[in-house]
Formats: sequence, C-alpha cells, structure tokens
Amino acid sequence: MTQYDVVIIGAGIQGAACAQALSAAGYQCLVLERHASPAAETSSCSSKLIHGGLRYLESGRFSLVFECLQERKLLLRNAPELVQEVPFYIPVYRHSQRRAWKIGLGLWLYRLLGGGPFKRVQRSEWSALNGLDLNDLVAVFQYYDGQTDDVALTHAVLYSAKQLGACLCFNAQFVSARRHAEAYQIQYQMNGSTHECQVNVMINAAGPWVNQVLDAVTPRPPQLAIDWVGGTHIVVPEQSLSGIYYVEAREDGRAVFIMPWQGKTLIGTTEKHYQAIPDSIAPTESEIDYLLKVYNDYFSASISREDVQSAFAGLRVLPRDAGSYFNRPRDTIVYPDDSRSPRCLSLYGGKLTASRATAAEVVKLLEPVLGRRKNRADTRMLKLKPYRFVE
Repeated sequence: MTQYDVVIIGAGIQGAACAQALSAAGYQCLVLERHASPAAETSSCSSKLIHGGLRYLESGRFSLVFECLQERKLLLRNAPELVQEVPFYIPVYRHSQRRAWKIGLGLWLYRLLGGGPFKRVQRSEWSALNGLDLNDLVAVFQYYDGQTDDVALTHAVLYSAKQLGACLCFNAQFVSARRHAEAYQIQYQMNGSTHECQVNVMINAAGPWVNQVLDAVTPRPPQLAIDWVGGTHIVVPEQSLSGIYYVEAREDGRAVFIMPWQGKTLIGTTEKHYQAIPDSIAPTESEIDYLLKVYNDYFSASISREDVQSAFAGLRVLPRDAGSYFNRPRDTIVYPDDSRSPRCLSLYGGKLTASRATAAEVVKLLEPVLGRRKNRADTRMLKLKPYRFVE
C-alpha cells in the first residue's frame, strides 16, 4: 500500500497552500481533488481581492488585518503576474452609516498596520470619478490594495506544490478514512476504481463540505458547528472604472465592491444563509436585484437586469453564532482532533489572502507529529508563475 506523510482533501486555495507548505518543509503529500482541476468551488467565487480587510478594523480584528497585509506584501512581490496593486475609492455621503472621520481613522490604522498611503480626493476631482453620483457626496477616499484571478492563483500555488514533490490526483473522490494506531488508511475513488493509501496525517480542506468529510472518518474527529453562507457576484459590461469602488449598500450597510474585471465590471457580494448544505448553489433573482440596486445607487449611468451578462455564486463557511453573518469573524480556524498530537486537521473558513500563512501554521502544528525534515524551500520566498492544469 502506498504511503504518504500527509493526505490533503480538497484543492481549493487552502488545500493548495497546505500542499505547497508541507512539500516545501520536506513532507510527502497526496492531494485528492474530486473535480478535474483546482479551485472548482468556493475558491473560484471570491471577490478576486488580495487585501488586508479594511472593514475588519471595525470589529477590532487587528491581528487578522496585520497578517493579511503582510501576506499581501509577499504576494505582490512573489506573484507580480498574478497579483496587482490597484486604486480603491470609498465614497461617503450624508446618509452613509460610516462617517468620513471614521473612514479616515480606519485608513490611518490600515496604513499603520502596513496598508500603505491613502488620500482624501479633492472636490475638484470628483467629476472624473466615473460618473459617481455627486448628490450629497461628502468625501471620497483613495487607497491601494491588491486584485487577482483567484482561480489562476490557486493553480499557480498548486503547481508550485507539485514542483516541490506533491502528488496530485484530480477526479479523485474521498470515500473514507479509518485510523489504525498512528496512521490513517484512506480510501478514494478515481477513474472508476477504488484506491487505498496509508498516511500519518490527514488535512481536511474540503471547504463547505468539511464536516461531511469528517463524517466519513472512523473514529469521527470532533467538528465545529458551522453556517453555510452563499455569496453572489454579477458581471456586467465594462463601465470604464478607473479603480475599485468600495461602497456601502444603502439597504443594509453591507460592503460591496464594484470593480473592473477582465474587460467587464464585477459587482459583489451578497450573503444568503443556507440551513443545510445545498446540492448546488446558484445566484437568486433577489441577490442579482440587490447588486444592481447597489450599483445604481452610486452611479449615474444605470444598469438593468438585461445588462447582466453572467452571475456566479459560491458557498463559504462561518462559525455558528447568533450575530449577523456580515460581522462574523473571518479568521481561518485550524481545528485539530487532538491539540497535543494532531492526526487530523480540519480547516474552517479561510481567506484567499492569508492562505500561505494558514499553511505555515499547519506545518508548525504537524512538525512534532511528523518530525522535522530537510526544508526544500521557504514559501515566503517562492515565486509564483501562471500555470493552468488542463481538465
């Protein structure tokens, strides 16, 4: 029976980053992905941003913002073909829930944590802001953050893992895992056949299906109570935007991004709660209408349902809580079966920007179990180049 140090279930950005980090640390990794290529689910449905999370300052998540800004810096340096720094604009109106002084203070803290310079756009320059509604406009702030193609970035990270020695299996459906002493016997199906391997540690990076994977493990490891939240984006014709607009939905105060994207304009996202994990997820008409309204509330050149060229929806995991989904913590939770000697790690949630840092945490947790190996590379220094796995 084939043996590996680690099996990673799921080849979204979290699984890809773990494969890269563990392979760089000298471990033999097997990645099982049920789809024909990486980033086929949640990791392809993000807002395409590499950012510190300016709004997380509002809830005091300073450490998360600092970590993400440090990771943004690394990605801008190591993946210049995949991550670009772009201008962001925050318009503030008389009716905005967040006043100009509060936005200014937030940007000052953001800069202090590593976010870079910002400015208050002069009133004389407002007319050049892409048809932004000037009625009752009080202030406009400009700062810089990163933008990426989430699918391309995931492919690049996973290819880096492959170059470091990771074994990748696509169209490989995880079936079960059974623990025997200090190892797991893994069963998976691929190409119509059932395969088995033995591993010392398993990493559950199945995204929204994280607890379903744990249900197939014997004995079943502990799991977190979670909520499933869908997020929709719409794509409309190019609106000639000079940057990304970070606006506040007037209906409920949620943050929505309006951005140039591959020659078109991308608008998102929403938050729709699901009581149980759905078999499939698709944008609803109410979500599309919500995003159209947000755009039309801010720009004079209105768009309609007929302008929506496409829409996509992704499913993400949030820890179960009584609070609003918008204000839930966005930190990645690395949940071990045993805090002293983990053999199964489950990843709950996760940010595209911080995936490398999460993977470094995983390596640190597993070193006492697997033993230290000779490092092959330092992921903080690894350059990422565009690569596409062919389906």
